Amino acid sequence: MFAKAFRVKSNTAIKGSDRRRLRADVAAAFPGLGTDQVSVLVPGKEELNTVKLYAHRGDAVTVYVSGGNPILFELEKNLYPTVYTLWSYPDLLPTFTTWPLVLEKLVGGADLMLPGLVVPPAGLPQVQKGDLCAITLVGNRAPVAVGIAAMSTAEMLTSGLKGRGFSMLHTYQDHLWRSGDKSSLPSIAPLALDSPDLEKEESITADPAMQEDLRCLTLEGEDENGEAQQQMCGRKSLSEASEDSNSRGLNPDPTDSRTLQEQMDELLQRCFLHALKCQVKKADLPLLTSIFLGNHMFSCCPKGRQLDIKKSSYRKLSKFLQQMQQEQIVQVEELSKGVESIVAVDWKHPRITSFVIPEPSPTSQTIQEGSREQPYHPPDIKSLYCVPANMTLLFQESGHKKGSILEGGEVRTIIINYAKKNDLVDANNKKCFEKLQPAYQVSFPGQEPIVKKGKICPIDISLAQRASNKKVTVVRNLEPYGLDPCSVASILQQRCQASTTVTPAPGAKDSLQVQIQGNQVHHLSRLLLEEYRLPRKYIQGLEKAPKPAKKK
Repeated sequence: MFAKAFRVKSNTAIKGSDRRRLRADVAAAFPGLGTDQVSVLVPGKEELNTVKLYAHRGDAVTVYVSGGNPILFELEKNLYPTVYTLWSYPDLLPTFTTWPLVLEKLVGGADLMLPGLVVPPAGLPQVQKGDLCAITLVGNRAPVAVGIAAMSTAEMLTSGLKGRGFSMLHTYQDHLWRSGDKSSLPSIAPLALDSPDLEKEESITADPAMQEDLRCLTLEGEDENGEAQQQMCGRKSLSEASEDSNSRGLNPDPTDSRTLQEQMDELLQRCFLHALKCQVKKADLPLLTSIFLGNHMFSCCPKGRQLDIKKSSYRKLSKFLQQMQQEQIVQVEELSKGVESIVAVDWKHPRITSFVIPEPSPTSQTIQEGSREQPYHPPDIKSLYCVPANMTLLFQESGHKKGSILEGGEVRTIIINYAKKNDLVDANNKKCFEKLQPAYQVSFPGQEPIVKKGKICPIDISLAQRASNKKVTVVRNLEPYGLDPCSVASILQQRCQASTTVTPAPGAKDSLQVQIQGNQVHHLSRLLLEEYRLPRKYIQGLEKAPKPAKKK
């Protein structure tokens, strides 16, 4: 339900009477909670907000937020706990277990199929069709998902554990989880009776070929139109998939004999050399290593692949650049405490001169819409004028009335004709324009123009101080320019290698803001001006970028 970004309708503090009513509803929905536990979950005095939102498929959902985290959500008058709540009360719901590799598909919106269940020694919990259940991963009792049982336990066993098992509502790492503090999955030791054979689990999940079987064996997802789409890979059982893994190599790509780490090392060096040969110029030096990674190396990554330094043998950018410095390709110095910069590049180095630029060259940045990628094209923004009540007489002769939207040229023509007809002078008097109300038109390629009254709000970039004196960059007003805040946050998270959060913008109706850890104005400037080609006059706050470090 929350696999894609949702739209916030309202965010209000809950009233005292509604707070008491919610506490009663929680006690009725979850009888396993004691009175004290309900009081802790729904506090009496601490801040508690009600957020009304629309999921990407149009479902109207009410979310209850406490301490900045969503704790409950209500759909069609039914209350459901979030993973944040289940981490505090892991035994609140009947719990079923699956393999860790299945999680990424659940986060993507897939339902859990029965072949993916891990049956503990004590057997499956007893549930009826329609019961609310929690999903955990092998070796950890902390729930990662909340779903509805598609059949009873007896029916599951009768079917031989085949077919759809659970319709998923909410998962760890989905957009509802992202609206909170994005806490990592805690580790809660499984009960002794529920512990499967962990040695077997480790041997199965260590094989990359087996990993792929697990990912597609257990799931049923949605295609781009929201239609159910089964992904059973021949309905292999876990034992069958395990046997298949024994006959195949350990490489994630059957066409490549190298390990995943070796492939990532090669991609890292390829992006490094490509960026130095094609993008970085002498005038760019000294260049912060973080900007070099985010603005240059990531943009040189081939389409369909993702550069992840943590999966390479270097683990960290600093260690990789240290190796490149030993090879005398670049020179890296710490120009300010804790901040490294590339201060020199040997562009005549054989590794740079011999590097062949791959074809096709990296494509321009794209923004995801659902499961499809579409290139972003900046809108055409035009200032307009709205006829106010006190100027209706001036414009009614030309067929316009109060509220009519006009372009500047139309206004000028009407005034000139009015002046000529009534023998007036100074037809170009600008005071008439000043009395008109502002409006604007936004046109996206292939879409009908959008006309709104008022002035278009520029994209606002600001810096804020958070707990522990940590600085964050906050971006607002992306939506009028056709930019999805969640997609922008995802891009910035990779570019900046920093955590990002998407939250409702304070004081703005149905608007979201993106928060990035640290001062990331440089990254935003490159993304908005160079890649999205938005006019600078529609962006404010670019001057807050950190000043380049001076060479000692």
